[in-house]
Amino acid sequence: MKPRIIHLILAGGVCLAASAFVIDNVKPKPKFIDRANMDLSVKPGDDFWEYANGGWLKTHSIPGNKTSWGAFNILAQQNVDHVVAILKETSKTPGQPKGSVKQRVGDMYASAMDSVAIEKLGYTPIKADLARIDRIKTTDDVVAEITYERTHALGSPLFAFGVGPDSKHPEVNIANFYQGGTSLPDRDYYLKDDARSKKIQNAYKQYIINLFSLVGEANDASKYADVIFGIESKLAKAQLSRVELRDPNKSYHKLSVIDFKKSTPHFNWVKLMVDMKAPGQDSVIVGQPDFFKFEDDLVGSTLVDDWKVYLKWQILKNSANELSSPFVKASFDFTSTLTGQKVQSPRSERMAAQIDGSMGDLLGQLYVAKYFKPAAKIYMINLVNNLKSVFADRIKRVEWMSDETKARALKKLAAFSVKIGYTDNWEEYKGLVIVRNDFEGNLRRIGEWHYNYNVSQLGKPVDKKKFNMTPPTVNANYSPNKNEITFPAGILQPPFFDFAADDAVNYGGIGAVIGHEMTHGFDDQGRQFDADGSLHDWWTKSDADKFKGRADKVVDQFNAYTVNDTLHLNGRLTLGENLADLGGVNIAYEAFKKTKQGKGNIKIDGFTPDQRFFLSFAQIWRGMVRPEAAGQAVLVDPHSPGRYRAYAALTNIDAWYKAFNVKPGDKLYKKPEDRTKVW
Repeated sequence: MKPRIIHLILAGGVCLAASAFVIDNVKPKPKFIDRANMDLSVKPGDDFWEYANGGWLKTHSIPGNKTSWGAFNILAQQNVDHVVAILKETSKTPGQPKGSVKQRVGDMYASAMDSVAIEKLGYTPIKADLARIDRIKTTDDVVAEITYERTHALGSPLFAFGVGPDSKHPEVNIANFYQGGTSLPDRDYYLKDDARSKKIQNAYKQYIINLFSLVGEANDASKYADVIFGIESKLAKAQLSRVELRDPNKSYHKLSVIDFKKSTPHFNWVKLMVDMKAPGQDSVIVGQPDFFKFEDDLVGSTLVDDWKVYLKWQILKNSANELSSPFVKASFDFTSTLTGQKVQSPRSERMAAQIDGSMGDLLGQLYVAKYFKPAAKIYMINLVNNLKSVFADRIKRVEWMSDETKARALKKLAAFSVKIGYTDNWEEYKGLVIVRNDFEGNLRRIGEWHYNYNVSQLGKPVDKKKFNMTPPTVNANYSPNKNEITFPAGILQPPFFDFAADDAVNYGGIGAVIGHEMTHGFDDQGRQFDADGSLHDWWTKSDADKFKGRADKVVDQFNAYTVNDTLHLNGRLTLGENLADLGGVNIAYEAFKKTKQGKGNIKIDGFTPDQRFFLSFAQIWRGMVRPEAAGQAVLVDPHSPGRYRAYAALTNIDAWYKAFNVKPGDKLYKKPEDRTKVW
């Protein structure tokens, strides 16, 4: 997804309609389901998205510096504002103890906001890197530079590499190699020749020309663009598609380092593993062996001078947003073509995101101290346990699954671990030095620290206490290798969760999010991992076939939806998220029906408890997106557009039909026998 009752009931479960006036200086409670945000002229059964969100859509627009705007974005912007405020305050107090949280966070932000110094430097920070590449003479030199850029956090040429869990032995970290080497968001942008793809290809080539021109190579920049696009197009053709990558078994190939070396003669992996600071390994995981064989052939058949251009491009594209304003502008111009974003976000926000992404456990400590309520963690713990119990009951009642597979599913569910809010073991970033007046140096030291930390985990037990998202993040996720669900502090706020809201609103919001993440453990990908997080087939063949048959109905449902009027969604690409939505709202609804409010029928603001639950769910997906970003999402995003997430799952839930009197003839109506039921 885009991240606890003491028994189960929130604040009595009933919220009276708020007065329009303030009496005795007491502010009225907000209308959590506000008719002003709805379009009551639309029949719920015809377009539940417009019915639930039409008023809001008519009165809002996308800010110039955003590619989309909605519930997620508004909360994310609030968190960004909080983070920026923290950074500004912290940076105004220099002289903190060296190596302390406030010293490193404050000085990093101060260096990032020193635009005068950054403008003065121009592209000086990368001149030595470009000069080093100019000295390359042989194929061996090319391979050495690929390694150098990786270990110095300057880029990831040709392929992806990192240390992480062995999917079939998830307790231990191992070296993982994965296809890569391209710059555009998806391989299809290189391989298709439709008008949209051509537009992006041309914009990309112009971006290459612009950056090379800025470093004094304008005369050859056009030729360089053709060289880079040619190399990347070949790499794209050799890559597996995003849909193929959804099958974890297709990307799991454990090879001895010796055999890996034999399959790619230009890459002596025995030596390169040492050069990449990962020595002493007898085996590695190679996600896509055929890609690496192709890549090796490409290295041998491509001119060294062309590789020099490609390697310079790695430096340029990865540094552009860190250099002076002409480079930043060139980068944004290309981004604008891709996404439709009209105006660049303020530097303060961009630098806040950079610091959150690179020093999240330092910044996160300051964030949670100021903006996270411990009571939210207690509430979430209990809510998760409640939904977990409901999910277990639902698994027991699944009629299409055998008792044998049910027992294994229940074992996996019972083994779920839960992370809420923030880590209990903050990363200290030992040895990371941040200097107040050295932005580029700070970035390089941060990048190298992360690389060195990652490879230092090689062969060690997987740290299952480590959070995989930073506290301000508005998201949640499921990790199959750890069999865990995570909910950062950033999402535990309105509209997803509010202490003042009634149960229907919170269960339709954060409850559905929790159920969503739980269901990911049993979607088309997650179901292939067992209770220990191992990639292991624990299903009977008959049960697996029945699951696939039901999942195929979800695929068909979403294949029929379109974006920008003509682009059909890819139901295979979005299957995991769509299954998680379907499971999540079912689990949350059943849990809601166990509350006092859920058992009753008292209306609030004119809506029954069930109506408020389903409206709350639909309203967390309200939003709008620029056509360019929407078109890109069809290719790269495993999440379906909010419009369809607001009602697609609901059309398969009998209680929604009853709550809104949806009948045959309504546009969203599905016959009872056609409603898909998985979990």
